Amino acid sequence: MAQPDRKLFENLSGKGKAIGVLTSGGDAQGMNAAVRAVVRMGIYVQAKVYFIYEGYQGMVDGGDNIEEVSWESVSSILQVGGTVIGSARCKAFRTREGRLQAAYNLVQRGITNLCVIGGDGSLTGANLFREEWSGLLDELMQNGKIEAEATREYAHLNIVGMVGSIDNDFCGTDMTIGTDSALHRIIEVVDAIMTTAQSHQRTFVLEVMGRHCGYLALVSALACGADWVFIPEYPPEEGWEDMMCNKLSENRARKKRLNIIIVSEGAIDCHNKAITSDMVKDLVVKRLGFDTRVTILGHVQRGGTPSAFDRILASRMGVDCVLALLEATPETPACVVSLCGNQAVRLPLMECVQMTQEVQKAMDERRFDDAVRLRGRSFENNLNTYKLLSHKKNVADLPKSNFTVAVLNVGAPAAGMNAAVRSAVRVGITEGHKMLAVNDGFEGFAKGQIKDIKWGDVGGWTGQGGSLLGTKRTLPAKYFDKIAEQIRTHKINALLVIGGFEAYLGLMEMVEGRGKYDEFCIPMVMVPATVSNNVPGSDFSIGADTALNTITDTCDRIKQSASGTKRRVFIIETMGGYCGYLANMGGLAAGADAAYIFEESFDIRELQANVEHLTEKMKTSIQRGLVLRPRLFIDQPPIQTTPRLLRNENSNENYTTDFIYQLYSEEGRGVFDCRKNVLGHMQQGGAPSPFDRNFGTKISAKAVQWISKKLKETYRKDEGRVFANTDDSVCLLGMRRRNLLFQPVTQLKDETDFKHRIPKEQWWLKMRPLMKILAKYKTSYDISDAGKLEHVNMCRRKDETGPI
Repeated sequence: MAQPDRKLFENLSGKGKAIGVLTSGGDAQGMNAAVRAVVRMGIYVQAKVYFIYEGYQGMVDGGDNIEEVSWESVSSILQVGGTVIGSARCKAFRTREGRLQAAYNLVQRGITNLCVIGGDGSLTGANLFREEWSGLLDELMQNGKIEAEATREYAHLNIVGMVGSIDNDFCGTDMTIGTDSALHRIIEVVDAIMTTAQSHQRTFVLEVMGRHCGYLALVSALACGADWVFIPEYPPEEGWEDMMCNKLSENRARKKRLNIIIVSEGAIDCHNKAITSDMVKDLVVKRLGFDTRVTILGHVQRGGTPSAFDRILASRMGVDCVLALLEATPETPACVVSLCGNQAVRLPLMECVQMTQEVQKAMDERRFDDAVRLRGRSFENNLNTYKLLSHKKNVADLPKSNFTVAVLNVGAPAAGMNAAVRSAVRVGITEGHKMLAVNDGFEGFAKGQIKDIKWGDVGGWTGQGGSLLGTKRTLPAKYFDKIAEQIRTHKINALLVIGGFEAYLGLMEMVEGRGKYDEFCIPMVMVPATVSNNVPGSDFSIGADTALNTITDTCDRIKQSASGTKRRVFIIETMGGYCGYLANMGGLAAGADAAYIFEESFDIRELQANVEHLTEKMKTSIQRGLVLRPRLFIDQPPIQTTPRLLRNENSNENYTTDFIYQLYSEEGRGVFDCRKNVLGHMQQGGAPSPFDRNFGTKISAKAVQWISKKLKETYRKDEGRVFANTDDSVCLLGMRRRNLLFQPVTQLKDETDFKHRIPKEQWWLKMRPLMKILAKYKTSYDISDAGKLEHVNMCRRKDETGPI
């Protein structure tokens, strides 16, 4: 650990350097979080940081448009949508004369490091500026505008980009800043429209943004279970009009009271002719006579507060952007900070731009399969999953497997569980299996609460929170006899278990029971679903993102409530048990001053230091605090404030939320007053976020496909039964860094802290210093994973999808 720290604080000192940050092109939620991270990380490493207002236009105009900023300059912008430093199209920067003036304005302030937040056009312009830089400085010197010494001192311009675009149309990154927030806006509208559509048996045609990229349309269609989707990368085949109308008619015949059709604004047919929302509406009305309405979402998708995902993504990228600038050399190509799976990577900027342009070229040339492939594995996976789940095959066209697969939820409810069940049922039916639903977990299994579940039974499940199957924390060991009997009775050949730590323990018990019960020798797979995100073997669990957004939204409201009341600190208790994921990442997303978690021990001295830190903060213009603390912490406390302090529920059995509240109240007397909030079970409730809907849908589909493969491998023809008793026949499917991996639960034992119900190693702990740095605490920061410039093809060759 010591070596990476020295790399950051000694070798990567920003002393004497100046960084300019600008936003360009279309605005996107989360841009302000990125700006905040760049400013604070830059100041933290002792560099000067400048706002460049109004994008490249401000760089060309100079004057007050380029302004040195302080730590407080970016206070209270984390939750604000759009970009507070403005964005504008700039014709002047497209000319050499404009770039010459921009170079002069930067040199006057000693700025030779640029962080550019924008789309492919903005980043291409930045790369051109970098390539011309030395020539521009020579011309300025020849014109007598700058001295020869300035030409030598500022000889090289370093460029690092972050992609801010709601369309997610930039190749090389799984997610761009703003995409997740735009999906939130879309899904909020779709959920609202569904209620009125059901009342009147209407068809709604929704047009979403995406002039050149269908990501928003595709993923929102997957998240809401839309009947049809039109995207530019995958136009419908000839005769689509008949196929779509037939499908809508069939759905109505199955008593479905509404239809949802999603159209990307850039949708085309296979002849590259535009397909508009009005055209689709007119077709439905003419052919079917359905009451049909069009809703064009427009710039609503760009507005509103950024989601928790976008805030965390932008903060991670902003910090890495500063590190990349400090590490840059004259030989280093301009790079873009990207997300590959769950890992931040740096890619050559122009490689990404060229691949992005290749997608448009493929569409123009009607090479649509190439266009989908070039978009990346995540996009391709989304499309394949949507096709699998949205179109029910005729019974005669389905394969006949003669296998029976049971699905059950185990543990506490988590938003997104229903989306996972829907996906499992429909993929299982498509694979030819008989699907069974088990109510109330292992306890319901033992009681025989098992029923057939059909394609139509799970319609509309994606947007519903909780667990429609019912779920309990009961473990299976005490019901082994009855569960074995139910497996025999219903001829169950495989199990899909969707749940949290209890599901993990339950599968381990089932494995141990194989020695006595042959009925348990069947393929079993677990999909992690818990708000606590404490299941070993996976970076993410279904439900955790929804809970994070609940925490973030609550913190935003608390901060707003304190806007008229100065000098106030809020302490907020989150869920999580002994796992500090919600408190830590919620603190990062909400801009908390501290987050107390079990994984990082603390004592009264640290609490006192935090109080003193907040006392100093109250002397500035930022007169509020937030502290987060997880609820079930028996070893240490979580906190959240306006100065926000978040506390994990079990962070410490002695330093409870009440204790921390009383300590802050007493020590802050006369300087600030204190309030506390316990968020409780509201973190488990509500409609699932787009992330949880899609993560649950895709991971569950993959789990059932694995089951199908295992059933074929373990079927014994001579005995007429499935027999699977190897370790790799009981797996947990989880995302690890860049890949979705099937891991035998027996192999995960060594990675598990069973006493505290958490993994021994947790990836998000590496994010913990970011929250501290951005809250102005001195801390060590392990950057051993940073600094590796990869190539686009290398990143894309990885096995699986991005986070959505």
